[in-house]
Amino acid sequence: MIKIAENAKNHPPYFTNAAFDILTIAASAGGLTALIEVLSTLPAEFRAAIAIVQHLAPQYPSLMAEIVSRRTVISVKQAEEGDILTPGTAYIAAPDHHLLVNGDGTLSLSQSESVHHLRPSADLLFESVAATYKNRAIALVLTGTGSDGTIGVEAIKKMGGTVIVQDVKTAEFSGMPSAAIETGKVDFILPLNEISSTLVTLVMGCDSFTRNE
Repeated sequence: MIKIAENAKNHPPYFTNAAFDILTIAASAGGLTALIEVLSTLPAEFRAAIAIVQHLAPQYPSLMAEIVSRRTVISVKQAEEGDILTPGTAYIAAPDHHLLVNGDGTLSLSQSESVHHLRPSADLLFESVAATYKNRAIALVLTGTGSDGTIGVEAIKKMGGTVIVQDVKTAEFSGMPSAAIETGKVDFILPLNEISSTLVTLVMGCDSFTRNE
């Protein structure tokens, strides 16, 4: 069983035997395939919580959590107000709602103003995670159009977190990965099929790896 410990006052719970507490993922066009590729190869004992922003049509209910959950051994659910981050569980932002991580490790949903015409916004998720989890956070930017996640990547790095971006050569849509790479704040640029193993290495301290220079 993965134990959850309490940090100092006003800090979120952290997960023991893990180098990182949370993995945040941003995806847009082409994202479903990429997310399944990453999540389907994570082990059941993956020791970080996962928060995901996938841009979806706001006017329709989403079946994304159900679709992804059938392809992975980790737990996948659509995020709900008040959810408590749990290791080995992936929380997907609801359509037309921003997903935010609070200082106590709980989740909030918001229908506040769109950011660059987007709701949910990866930038807002990344920024909230950076403020809460600091150097125990990983941000991952996958395929997508536009530049959502770019500001959030800079926030994650400023607070000491780690940033991974999908190699544009393996991205169905290169806009979001390219914009993230252009910040100069990226630690790893990886083909899609190498992302999962690197996440396991980072979070659970497995095999050696090389940082992007």
